[in-house]
Amino acid sequence: MARHVGILAILCTLWGALAMLVGVSLLLLSAGALAILVGPDGSAVGFAAGVTATAFAVMGAVALLWGGAHVGASVLLRRRAPAGRFLTLGLAVVNLLVLPFGTALGAYALWILLTDEGRQMFAGGLN
Repeated sequence: MARHVGILAILCTLWGALAMLVGVSLLLLSAGALAILVGPDGSAVGFAAGVTATAFAVMGAVALLWGGAHVGASVLLRRRAPAGRFLTLGLAVVNLLVLPFGTALGAYALWILLTDEGRQMFAGGLN
């Protein structure tokens, strides 16, 4: 089971890094929309550019937080901290809704962390 926890930590790190990359990309798109808003044609497309910039900025910030939570959970998983197990379980439940890769990651995390052996690893029983 220790091998599966290690694999899960790696997968969480990769999933978090991808989410953070998406977050940075969305923030850059938000900056582009703001550039259009401030540019010479800004008055003609002001409302649309403002809504687009706001939407991209909010989604980018959420993606950065989501990715950071996954990376933090993977660090805690590697340390076998009980908080890492609970954080990963919470993220796994939400990941089930993100088709198709999030669903696979969420199901794998639930399978590993909800077994008796997985519980014992984070209670200090098997290190």
